[in-house]
Amino acid sequence: MDLGCHLSSSQGFYAMGETACSIGANTFQFFTRNPRGGKAKALDLEDCQRLRQLMAERSFGKVIAHAPYTINPCAAVPKTLEFAHQTLADDLQRMEALPGQLYNFHPGSHVGQGVEVGIEKIADSLNRVMWPEQQTTVLLETMAGKGTEVGGKFEELREILDRVNLPEHMGVCLDTCHVYDAGYDLRDHLDEVLTEFDKIIGLSRLRALHINDTMNPIGSHKDRHQKIGQGELGLDAIRRIVHHPALQALPMVLETPNELPGYAQEIKLLREVNLL
Repeated sequence: MDLGCHLSSSQGFYAMGETACSIGANTFQFFTRNPRGGKAKALDLEDCQRLRQLMAERSFGKVIAHAPYTINPCAAVPKTLEFAHQTLADDLQRMEALPGQLYNFHPGSHVGQGVEVGIEKIADSLNRVMWPEQQTTVLLETMAGKGTEVGGKFEELREILDRVNLPEHMGVCLDTCHVYDAGYDLRDHLDEVLTEFDKIIGLSRLRALHINDTMNPIGSHKDRHQKIGQGELGLDAIRRIVHHPALQALPMVLETPNELPGYAQEIKLLREVNLL
């Protein structure tokens, strides 16, 4: 099982790898730049190579780079849309220094343009920045469906995937908090939700998971993460998710409100096989 947490990229790639190992993780997630915007720091290719060596030595799963929250690939304002294109393009070029990894982003908010327009713009944004030889798999994240977010329904993600010119470089990251808040009952009907995901999107396109409990009841569309076992999903449900035969081979990253000791405790807790 490849299990990890979100780490600060300010410490460098190799240091993130060492930190992951120190808390019992064998993967991790990091922001490509400040999550609220700004330029990415200069890429240290030697540091990237050291991380690659560490990952090989410690049998790491794929690591996940997360785009900043500020990009909106379906924005209505041209300047905002161009910023999203530039950031996505720059991030994907930089990811080639860590070949074969995952790049996750929030699909965006249509801000009143309508879901269909939002879907068209997101697909167009991806078609502008992706290229056939890239070695990174780009992930659409499942969303809670708050406000005008696109991606709160599996059907919306499928429509985006269908319009991307390079679908072989695409996948989905399922966030347990987001999906539950969107109305999919992972707690009491996990198999049914996975069956629905498979029917609409295809489980072969599911490449990673964000493992989070949630502060809110199902269908609340709130997106407020909680520590494992302290929210509406609960420990037993989350254990069933991480140990599910269809999901166990995927990288799973905690985004719970924790510091490193809390992440270490949650990772240890979730690796336990006793599900009930």
